[in-house]
Amino acid sequence: MRTSKLFNKDSLQATSKTNLTFRERIAALSNLPLFLKMVWRTSPAMTFANMLLRIARSATPLAMLYIGKLIIDNVVLLSKTPQHHDLTLLWELVAIEFALAISSDLLNRIITLIDSLLGDLFSKYTSIRILKHAATLDLDQFEDSVFYDKLERARQQTIGRTVLLSQVMSQVQDMITMGFLAAGLVVFNPWLILLLFVAILPSFLGESHFNDRSYVLTRTQTPEKRELDYLRFLGASDETAKELKIFDLSGFVIERFSMLSDRFYTANKKLSIQRSAWGTIFALIGTAGYYGAYIIIILDTVSGKATIGELTFLAGSFRQLRSLLETILNRFSSVSQGAIYLRDFFDFFEIKPRIITALKPIPFPNPIKSGFKFENVGFQYLNSERWANRHLNFTLYPGEKLALVGENGAGKTTLVKLLSRLYDPTEGRILLDGKDLRDYDLADLRMNLGIIFQDYIRYQMNFSQNIAVGNIKEKENATLIRSAAHQSMADLLAEKLPQQYEQMLGKRFAQGVELSGGEWQKIALARAYMKDAQLLILDEPTASLDARAEYEVFQRFAELTAGKSAVLISHRFSTVRMADRILVLEKGELVEIGSHEELLLKNGRYADLFNLQAMGYR
Repeated sequence: MRTSKLFNKDSLQATSKTNLTFRERIAALSNLPLFLKMVWRTSPAMTFANMLLRIARSATPLAMLYIGKLIIDNVVLLSKTPQHHDLTLLWELVAIEFALAISSDLLNRIITLIDSLLGDLFSKYTSIRILKHAATLDLDQFEDSVFYDKLERARQQTIGRTVLLSQVMSQVQDMITMGFLAAGLVVFNPWLILLLFVAILPSFLGESHFNDRSYVLTRTQTPEKRELDYLRFLGASDETAKELKIFDLSGFVIERFSMLSDRFYTANKKLSIQRSAWGTIFALIGTAGYYGAYIIIILDTVSGKATIGELTFLAGSFRQLRSLLETILNRFSSVSQGAIYLRDFFDFFEIKPRIITALKPIPFPNPIKSGFKFENVGFQYLNSERWANRHLNFTLYPGEKLALVGENGAGKTTLVKLLSRLYDPTEGRILLDGKDLRDYDLADLRMNLGIIFQDYIRYQMNFSQNIAVGNIKEKENATLIRSAAHQSMADLLAEKLPQQYEQMLGKRFAQGVELSGGEWQKIALARAYMKDAQLLILDEPTASLDARAEYEVFQRFAELTAGKSAVLISHRFSTVRMADRILVLEKGELVEIGSHEELLLKNGRYADLFNLQAMGYR
């Protein structure tokens, strides 16, 4: 609930400010140097070539207008001369203009091609950066909705920023082109430049205003857009199809999707209508400014101050300048808006993990001597007022099999995540051989842990790869993979499949085979045997197996982990009693610990749970 409040507060802060000031827009441009540095790193050769080609392209409009002026003046001169005409100069000018037109078109096509290729490479580069950075972040960060909104915005930027790349490059090109044209215009009539800015300014301010509103609207819609994506998945997925049918949920999902979509449509429609209406008014002002300048040029020509060629040059220059300036000013809004969105992108990379390897880590002990010791350990989830675990004091000894027992929500899985350092304690500490768990090398620690959670992933990969994910560095080690499969009894399943270890699993891809819950669990268990781990943890991974199958799995597990430490979580007491000691949790706290026989004699919480389950078998 608290997370929701924080998120709503974040949304309110975004909506409370519907306009960004010009200063804020300029400040957002400070994000561009880092952005361009990333573009350069994507492909220095392509970026450099793009810049050179755009500079060459930016000079062609002025050159073509000036050559056009010379052609018209030459035609007028020839038309006034009654004697034989020498057309050599005229055809040379036409040839030059033709070459410029061909070159301009060729440059445009090459630039477009490079933009496309560079955009694809940049999208790949940024996507990989996001994946790599996400891999460094903590598990509890992924369990926070505010973090997920930042992650979603960062993902969106990997696509949107390829557009920004083209916009920034085009902006520079157009500004250079405008510089050339303005220089030519100033030579003939500098007042036209002033008239040009007056005509364009209202359109620029209007576009800026509506771009700001569009940014705020998009930002505040992020949570609902994530819900829309989830509803799309929910309504059309093989994972959800059976429950949607059996519970007749399709109508509910569609109704919710339609309601959110209508809300987006209404908000976007209102903004689009306002933008279109004001845009029409501003366009009229710009058109009026252009024709005012056109009249001035015509009057100068009629009075003899300018030639016909100069008329076409000035009119063409002014028209292109007006179009370029309007494009540059409007694109400035888009570029600055994109630069603001870049903040969302860079913000994601500023999120730092709290669970990191110590500056001078110590290697994981081999073998473990005194074991794992919990000293007054407590853990509280981010933005939660409730303690998931608290006041935990116990030791997991070397070679000991420890079972965790408790009702759902008692904190069993959280304890396991603390042990594997997916979480760090909020209070207290965990010691391994007398040294804080945080002092050990993180990668080394996890390499020495074999853990399978109850919500393991059913990878849409082949049989071999599904096992290899337990130690992906050994994905090509067929001997190890088959050994792990044998230990979990998944090898018998592989022999029945048409392509055995190369068989695709799941229905997402062609020729994939779907397995039963129990079959998937044997594959998941095999992952735990892919490492020569000193501590193995099974967090209810056998829930889909029947009682006999689970007993056989744990019996085999006990044999294979002889001399190694292990933590077992199971709701079946026939399995739990196989452990050396049993730790009983209630509301996140340790209430009892001891062997099965010792806890029954205590006649406490464990005995109550054991007798309650035993009644079901009488």
